[in-house]
Amino acid sequence: MKNGNDLIRVFTGTEVLVYLLKERLEEVEISALIKDDFQSGLTVGFVSGVPSACDLYIQESDLKEAEPIINEFIQNNEE
Repeated sequence: MKNGNDLIRVFTGTEVLVYLLKERLEEVEISALIKDDFQSGLTVGFVSGVPSACDLYIQESDLKEAEPIINEFIQNNEE
């Protein structure tokens, strides 16, 4: 049974971009959690000991409020 408190992945990117988006979400009081293979001890997907990507998770119940912020962030940070 889902109650809206499940963590959902909302963004995957470089460590720098993930931390920038996390800060932006926290400015509007949306808690976010970063998961990456480097911190969890996995070695798949690494180049010179640097993780290739990190994932950003939020509570499912915060998604509606977070979506415009995430979409704007992605649009402004496209490579």
